[in-house]
Amino acid sequence: MSEHLMRAALDAADRGWHVFPLRPGSKPPALHGEQACPRTGQCAAGHRKWEQRATTDPDRIRAAWSRAPFNVGIATGPSGLLVVDLDVCKGKGSSDAPGGAATFAALCERAGHAVPDTYRVRTASGGEHLYFTVPAGVRLANTAGTVARSVDTRAWGGYVVAAGSTTPTGAYEALCAPVVAPLPLWLQTILQPAPKPTQTPSEPTAGQSQRYADVALANETRNVATAQQGSREGALFRAARALGRFVAWGDLPRHVVEQALQEAGQSAGLSAAECRSTLRSALNWSITHNSGRRQAA
Repeated sequence: MSEHLMRAALDAADRGWHVFPLRPGSKPPALHGEQACPRTGQCAAGHRKWEQRATTDPDRIRAAWSRAPFNVGIATGPSGLLVVDLDVCKGKGSSDAPGGAATFAALCERAGHAVPDTYRVRTASGGEHLYFTVPAGVRLANTAGTVARSVDTRAWGGYVVAAGSTTPTGAYEALCAPVVAPLPLWLQTILQPAPKPTQTPSEPTAGQSQRYADVALANETRNVATAQQGSREGALFRAARALGRFVAWGDLPRHVVEQALQEAGQSAGLSAAECRSTLRSALNWSITHNSGRRQAA
């Protein structure tokens, strides 16, 4: 078991992926925490967390995995990876809800693309990890539900359990050849906030922004109105998140966005109360997180 896991760690490192040990048979890091930090070795200048201590050095990997059958963690940020985590539905009443794989497939279809063909790992719970390479200079953070329900992502600040690791509920198993595709641009656009402008937009730029906002409103309204059963609330949530930034920037009045999406959601089959609740929370979040990007506009 130790030899098998050491090989998994070395194989990952050989691909340029930064690895670190996880507890045997489990998923938490097997490294000391800040309270127990000896302030020696790698931590001589101060405590270094698992993301900072993850390595591609074969000698350090052999030394670590020779001590115990550690599972293998991959620090996604330093590895230049974005991993899409497609969860399975858990809990009471979840049998009718679409899992992460189905939700992500529907999202890809709405974006006009097939589900990307890339390296995949089946997780111990039966979900999937889809690996993508991130363009140089792009720094993405973890997300939970931003892309879609039951679809999370791991990047800087996150890690995934590598293929070859095992837990009491099952093993992590590679499902295909180890070719990692570049992160699709449409998915990067969802995950990466637009850069903050350094100057007040000129009148022509502001006019262009207004036209873009109008087009976005029409597109998002259509997406919600045509959403299929099982994905309607998610479509409404994503539309409100996307359009909330235009409300924050002053390109669209909030009541116009709310009315358009409320009507679209109800026409798709959601109740008025469901629409109002989803719109309120999603718009509030988006407006708060996008305020100040165009202070002088």
